[in-house]
Amino acid sequence: MTVTNEIMTMQRALNQLIGGADLSREEARGVMDLIMSGEATGAQIGAVATALRFKGETRDEITGFAEAMRAHSRHVATERNGLLDTCGTGGSGIHKFNISTASAIIAAAAGVRVAKHGNRAMSGKSGSADTLEALGVNIALTEEQAARCLDAIGICFMFAQLYHPSLKHAAAPRRELGFRTIFNMLGPLTNPAGADRQLLGIYDRSKTETIAAVLGDLGLRRAMVVSSHDGLDEISISSATQVSELQGGSVRTYTLTPEELGLRTHALSDIIGGDAIENARIIRSIFDREEYGAYRDIVLANAGACIFVGGGAGSLREGVEAAKTVIDSGGAAAKLRQLIETTGAMSYVS
Repeated sequence: MTVTNEIMTMQRALNQLIGGADLSREEARGVMDLIMSGEATGAQIGAVATALRFKGETRDEITGFAEAMRAHSRHVATERNGLLDTCGTGGSGIHKFNISTASAIIAAAAGVRVAKHGNRAMSGKSGSADTLEALGVNIALTEEQAARCLDAIGICFMFAQLYHPSLKHAAAPRRELGFRTIFNMLGPLTNPAGADRQLLGIYDRSKTETIAAVLGDLGLRRAMVVSSHDGLDEISISSATQVSELQGGSVRTYTLTPEELGLRTHALSDIIGGDAIENARIIRSIFDREEYGAYRDIVLANAGACIFVGGGAGSLREGVEAAKTVIDSGGAAAKLRQLIETTGAMSYVS
């Protein structure tokens, strides 16, 4: 019986990983290309993901996987300079509302061009796609429609399931494994519009520097990778947050507190959300200036960081003040209405 080159490549990679050796960036890209092409078996995909998890994923391995996934993605053709994404990993296990989604809309209202990438809920009760649908946004836009939306109103949403069809080959092994793997980190690293700026929340504080370096390897100009001491994949208002900031090709890591942003400290329980309908209600209450407590403050912290990374403010604290102005002026509510109306006028064509 003939053993194909694809099987031999996967077997060599598995032997390396099981032996504790790292894959090079090129080797990792080759492995992920086989997965995305449907040429790797479910057993091989599960074995690679498990071996990487136990060994610990390196910068080169994550970068190589992300490069292959980007190559197999559908792409939105637009100007990439100054384009922001707020997609995070999820997986914190804390059922908060959709903070990065609200932050993206506020950043767009502040003049930052936003190409928001996201999915349905994987670990929480409501992902960005679920909540945007509940708000009345049409999430099923083609690449051309997303580009038109972005050009028209400065923000678009790209539903991950439509833009990464090749991930279907890994769906069953991921589901059967039932634990977090390298695939959980890849979504935020594969923006279909090639955004060159990002606020990326991650569930694992030990990986903020690694992921920030990966973003640099992938060509991003500015980014903040954040993971709070109380377990959020967001900038927290209940505890300090570890930040690894990418700028000018180098990564700087520091700790950020709510006080440094000019915000009050709140209990973690005060920012818990619910299902998509409840999370949409929370976001509307913030935008409609009915909410002035913890929900608003955690959105201000993260929207302020988005505005800062997007180039709309000279410091994080200035970004928070800009976010306040956008909400209080009605700009955030107006931008949400624009997004609903613009996407509603488009229909998905398969």
